[in-house]
Amino acid sequence: MILQVYITVNHQNQQKQSKNIAIYPQKFLIRLTFLLWLGKMKVFYIDFTFEKLKELYMKKLSLPPTERRRLTRNQIYQYIYKAPGCSKQEIADSLNFSMPTVHQNLNELTQAGLVRIDGVGESTGGRRPLQLTINENAHFSVGISVTDDHFRIIAANLRLDEIAYQKYPHPHCNNMKEMGNFLAADLENFLNRFGLNREKLLGVGIALPAIFNTDRTCVVAAPTLNLRDQSIRPLICSIPYPVSVCNDATSGGYAEWYVQQDSDCMAYISLEGGVGGAILMNGVPYTGLNGRSGEFGHICVQPEGLSCKCGLRGCLEAYCSSDRISTDLGISVEQFFAGLEAGNLAYQTLWKDYLRHLASALATIRMVFDCRIVLGGYVAQYLTPFLKELRGLTASRDPFDEEAEYISLCHYLKHAVPLGAALHFINLFVEEL
Repeated sequence: MILQVYITVNHQNQQKQSKNIAIYPQKFLIRLTFLLWLGKMKVFYIDFTFEKLKELYMKKLSLPPTERRRLTRNQIYQYIYKAPGCSKQEIADSLNFSMPTVHQNLNELTQAGLVRIDGVGESTGGRRPLQLTINENAHFSVGISVTDDHFRIIAANLRLDEIAYQKYPHPHCNNMKEMGNFLAADLENFLNRFGLNREKLLGVGIALPAIFNTDRTCVVAAPTLNLRDQSIRPLICSIPYPVSVCNDATSGGYAEWYVQQDSDCMAYISLEGGVGGAILMNGVPYTGLNGRSGEFGHICVQPEGLSCKCGLRGCLEAYCSSDRISTDLGISVEQFFAGLEAGNLAYQTLWKDYLRHLASALATIRMVFDCRIVLGGYVAQYLTPFLKELRGLTASRDPFDEEAEYISLCHYLKHAVPLGAALHFINLFVEEL
């Protein structure tokens, strides 16, 4: 929103207050919200296309020069971000800016170290155009995935490319303050170890295997961390940088959407020590009424079945977490799949049961959301040889699809969760530069 004013209108000789004229030039939309007291309060929304009121915007509702220039610069930066290798002329044509405007803003972005030349394009009869791209290493963001016994810390540049990664073990934390103390120390060690410039750090995203309250200020439940009803303020206050805290599965889904933006809706399932998930609609997580959507790990796949950490029985998490094929057996996930490949009969029986229950949950998710499903989390990196079998098992439970090709494996096989946590500050920078 770039403008907010108050207007007085008259209706049947009574003075009424109308407020909030919100103008979104980047979305080519103007919205007027009228609050009229006619016995009861009624709210009316009237939308106009921006083109119809372009002259009004330019002549009467113009922004202060500094903010207008910032918006112009941001549009150019976002265009380059989304279309690497573009030329000045392409920017001018696509955004309907004059060449002097584009040239001036590119000079500012280049001098700030945010945009760079990346070769030359094909000639169309004159001088070969310079190809432009963002300087992906101008800034970086840190993402942290928290589990019950370790932190996975990653640094990513503006293209979400991994710069540095380290796994840090930690003892059990009884509260958020303890967790914050351990995490703050490991974060500083991480930044020092890899020589990362703190002046370029945009922020720190922390992904927890937890259910939050509606305003995300409190952890309602985190069974794998053995935490409940904990304010996240002590955790945030322990980090001397901008901090964002989110659900781990939502972070993983966010990262996958970043590289797989080819559909309107996506369900993401994280197969780790806990089983979680996320629903993304047009890149925006659907959180539900209470912030608990995507808790796929607690779909009942076996009534009165195995005990789950949530206190119920038969949950998907009890059958398809990484613990079932590692910790519960006293081995690592790597050792389980090595034994499976070597023909261990006990492992083969367990794995068939794993796939069967996973397929049951996938079919349920498909029936509810009718969208593509991406499998992520630590276990996903081992699923490639079994994807065809898993699709077949799911299709046998799906009355509408014979092949279940809507199931795919994640792009980020190892670090989707911390990368998704880091992505929050990258997107914030790109959108608000």
